[in-house]
Amino acid sequence: MTELDPAIRSFYRDRYLENDRLVVPGHGRLEYLRTQELLRRWLPPASVVLDVGGATGVHARWLAADGHRVTLVDPVVEHVEQAAAIGTFAAEVGDARALRQPDASVDVTLLLGPLYHLVDPADRARALAEAVRVTRSGGVVVAAAINRFGGLLEAGSNGTLTDDNLPLFVDAFRSGSIDGSHGFTVAYFHHADELAAEAIAAGLEDVEVLGVEGPAANILQNAAPDTIDRLLPSAALLARQVESDPRLRAGSPHFLGYGRVVG
Repeated sequence: MTELDPAIRSFYRDRYLENDRLVVPGHGRLEYLRTQELLRRWLPPASVVLDVGGATGVHARWLAADGHRVTLVDPVVEHVEQAAAIGTFAAEVGDARALRQPDASVDVTLLLGPLYHLVDPADRARALAEAVRVTRSGGVVVAAAINRFGGLLEAGSNGTLTDDNLPLFVDAFRSGSIDGSHGFTVAYFHHADELAAEAIAAGLEDVEVLGVEGPAANILQNAAPDTIDRLLPSAALLARQVESDPRLRAGSPHFLGYGRVVG
C-alpha cells in the first residue's frame, strides 16, 4: 500500500479551509444539507458509525448529535486534532485502505472523501473492501465521489471556462484524474455508473448512486451571499426531485453511493 500523496496532505493542511467548505459558500451549504438528508434516510438509528476521511468532523459532529456512536478516521493529523477537540466522538489518524477496526465491528461506514483522492483503481477497491470488511452483515456503506463533469459545469457557470483551459477539462474526461497542478489537489472524478460498479465489485448489494446537489448548485455558488438563504430551499427541492434520474444526475457536482453488506 502506498502512502497518501504528499500533495494531498499539503493541500488540506496548508491551503484549504476544510471547516468553511460546507458552511460558508452556497454550493457547500447545499452539499451539506443534502448529505445530511441522504444519510438520515439511509442510516439506522443509534448506529455505530465509522467516518473514514472525516476531516475536521463536520459530519461526525451532527451524526453524534443525532445519537450515533461515531469514530472519525483521517490521514491528516491536523484534521484529527481539530475533530478530537469537539469531544462528542472519537477521532484517530488512519488510512482508508488499511483500517485498524476489526471485522464486522460497525453498523455504518462512510467514505465521504477518500475515493476522490485515490487515483489508482486498486487503491479505491482496497478502500471499499476495507469498508465492507469492518461493516457488519446487513450494515450500510456510503461513499462519495466527485462528478467527472463537475469542474466543467463550475467553470462554465462562473465565467472561467476559456478556449485556453478547456483542454484541462477534456483531459479529465478521458482519464478521470487530475495531477493537482491547476488549483485543486490530486483527485479522481467518477461517472455515476462507475461508482456503482466499484461498489458492486466490492461486494455491496442494493447499490444506488444519487446526485447530491442537483443542477442548481452552481447558481448558489455564484449567488450574492445575501440571496443564498432564499435560493437554498428551491435548489434542495430540485436536487431531491432529480437525484436518481440518470439524465440529470450528472448535473450534481457530487454523487453519493449507497450499498448494504451482503448477509
